[in-house]
Amino acid sequence: MSDAALPPAEGAPDSKGQDTERVILISYPKIVFLWPSFLMALIAGVFMLFAGPGPSSADAEAAQVAADEAEEADDVGQAGMSGQAVVGWLCLGVLTVNLVVLSFDFPRATSLIIFFVIVAIVLFVWLMAVKFPTTLPALGGMVTAIAPIANATFYFFFALVLGFIYLGVWINTRFDYWEVRPNELLHHHGVLSDLERFSAPHLRIDKEINDIFEYVLLGSGRLILHPSNERRSIVLDNVFWISQKEKAITKMLGALQVQVRTDGG
Repeated sequence: MSDAALPPAEGAPDSKGQDTERVILISYPKIVFLWPSFLMALIAGVFMLFAGPGPSSADAEAAQVAADEAEEADDVGQAGMSGQAVVGWLCLGVLTVNLVVLSFDFPRATSLIIFFVIVAIVLFVWLMAVKFPTTLPALGGMVTAIAPIANATFYFFFALVLGFIYLGVWINTRFDYWEVRPNELLHHHGVLSDLERFSAPHLRIDKEINDIFEYVLLGSGRLILHPSNERRSIVLDNVFWISQKEKAITKMLGALQVQVRTDGG
């Protein structure tokens, strides 16, 4: 495998101690935005190792009988959810939000605010139903009756599957990436490091933030490259830390343009 098959570290110093004049651009699949669910699954797995597997079916029936007796005695407020069930609800909630982020775009801050307001209302109603079941008896009984409990093996296996997928994504990026240099744009792709070259001195770039959530999670956005000698535009979706990359490219190409004008004068 040649050295060109591996993307160099951005901003890595060369032998003279100066910053390398190149910017690496990698387009990632949307599954990378599931990292909050991956992290939550690890936390839930560790919690379940210490908390235990949760109540069995017989224990659940006994708990339901106790809850019915407490309700008859107007003492339902003392009946709560187990820690295992709370962790299960949290994992499902994080996964739900992650799937919404992957399914829909939130291009404006207004849509982001509306989404957070809806989430806040849902959480408020859920907490009221759990902590104060006498306030919303029907909803409280339904929420406390549902106990999405899973053992540590389930959470760790879920995290392991995502971990293998992330490893595959990382390996794929070693063989498919773009490199912007002061005088050329390079596309490295393929196991044998096939190389495409484009002219960079008159390169135009457009930055688009199509989803506020994706930008918040990983600084992600869309970068559109317009080489001067190409009719088609190069679209790179889900570029991490896109603002820093766009500034670095603009600074690099801007310095080159000033140098060309000075030499021409």
